Amino acid sequence: ITLLDVGEIYSRLLDHRPIIQGEIRYFIKEFEEKRGLREVRVLENLKTMICETNDQTLPTCEQVMRDNLNEAFKRLQAANDKIHRLQQREQEERKVQTDTLMAGEKQHLAHWEVFMKDQHSKRAEVDEEHRKAMERLKEQYAEMEKDLAKYASF
Repeated sequence: ITLLDVGEIYSRLLDHRPIIQGEIRYFIKEFEEKRGLREVRVLENLKTMICETNDQTLPTCEQVMRDNLNEAFKRLQAANDKIHRLQQREQEERKVQTDTLMAGEKQHLAHWEVFMKDQHSKRAEVDEEHRKAMERLKEQYAEMEKDLAKYASF
């Protein structure tokens, strides 16, 4: 193998510049000659569509969005006010219930104190009756013992 043969093998196997340059020329020719006007028209259409969107569609969308957001905000405020009123009403009802329960509890305590005093006085009465009954029984048994002693002495 000679040096020329090595150069020939190198250029065929490893040097791809001629092939790449041919592909580049073909791509440029295709793009500029066949697609050039079509790509320019597509870009112009895109530019027109973007300008229309910026000038007409976006302001319309923004206005619709603002209107809907304002309406939603008003509804939320109304709902919030209703909830606030319901909470106040519920708190007032709870306060009334609590006051009623407290008054009922005080009344029950007063009745309980009266009941306990009444029970105490009744207990004192029963104790007094019991004491008197015990004294009567003692007297009765004492008399019976005396009578028994009289009969036993006969």
